[in-house]
Amino acid sequence: MLPNFFALFALLYAAFGVQSPFLPALLQERGLFAGQIGVVLAASTAIRVIAGPAIGHAADRTRRHALVLCACAVVAAIVSAGYLAMRHFAALFVVSVLYAAMLAPLVPLSDALATTAAYLSERGGGRRFAYGWLRACGSAAFVAGTTASGWFTGITELAAIIWVGGLFLAMAGAVASRLPALTELRSRAPRPRGLRDWGELLRLRIFRRMLLVAALVEGSHALHDTFSVIRWRAAGIDFHIVGLLWSESVLSEVLVFLVLGPALLRRFGPAGACAISAGAGAVRWTVAAFTTSPLLLAVIQPLHGLTFALLHLACMRLIVLTVPRQLAGTAQAVYGTLCIGAATALLTLASGWLYGSIGGTAFLAMAALCLLAMPACATLRPRDTAA
Repeated sequence: MLPNFFALFALLYAAFGVQSPFLPALLQERGLFAGQIGVVLAASTAIRVIAGPAIGHAADRTRRHALVLCACAVVAAIVSAGYLAMRHFAALFVVSVLYAAMLAPLVPLSDALATTAAYLSERGGGRRFAYGWLRACGSAAFVAGTTASGWFTGITELAAIIWVGGLFLAMAGAVASRLPALTELRSRAPRPRGLRDWGELLRLRIFRRMLLVAALVEGSHALHDTFSVIRWRAAGIDFHIVGLLWSESVLSEVLVFLVLGPALLRRFGPAGACAISAGAGAVRWTVAAFTTSPLLLAVIQPLHGLTFALLHLACMRLIVLTVPRQLAGTAQAVYGTLCIGAATALLTLASGWLYGSIGGTAFLAMAALCLLAMPACATLRPRDTAA
């Protein structure tokens, strides 16, 4: 089981790393104008918010999480070939929307399977392993995929990202088909009932508060992800240093997933881990508001491991402990695509106005979001109700 999970996360995130940075450039190469590219990418984001929870819930109802994951990965690989066959806006729009819809449930479903299997292993259900190991493998694979795609697109054409990424997705689908069934889910949990499940999910007080904390803390990254490079370049920081700063944040993410995060979760629990993440975010964005010094940026960039990876680990544990297992796929999709996706989209829109109005001082607003999350963090103390 464990090698299959490692292979799944490595292949999925390598595919994301190969394709996502260069997809807008490929659309431009296909003949789309800037405005058309914006429409295509916006529609792709919107369909993810809808398709992720819908397909995740379908997997819960059919109790075929691995099969649905396999099908979505393989269909995504096939649909991605449309980027090479089509050159007109309408056709590329359809391809992009279908492709995004198939990608949307891949991470939630793989997380649902992995977190449940990891939790059962801790309870004596097999060889023990931590979810953080798998997520660290995925982060490393994403970096490797991005680095490799930057190298081979400089030698070949941009079309190579479709072939390579599609191959990785197809291989991930094959691996997903070999994942074990969640026998505990099948033997103990009742079958989901449809629309009433959404109400049951949202009635879980800790789950609602977790969504609020995640929206505030993870959403606070929107300004950084959108405008940090623009701000650094305007301050005279060259691309080499920019690349090092981004690499530093990803490496800290891997370190937290592998070592520091599980230790902090054991020591402080999900509530304490979320509070640490929110506090780190407040510090990180406050410093970012007042400096573009490469030295100081190098000091705060490793806080990404706490502001993102630690929070993600805490949320995964909260979902396992509080959400009935027959709704695991739905809960992961609501958290990952609906909550985080919607919050990031709204805060990205707000970030554009804030940055245009007050420049780097806008990071103080992101720090305020993290501080607002602190009171809710203290209430995230679940009992184990997932069985």
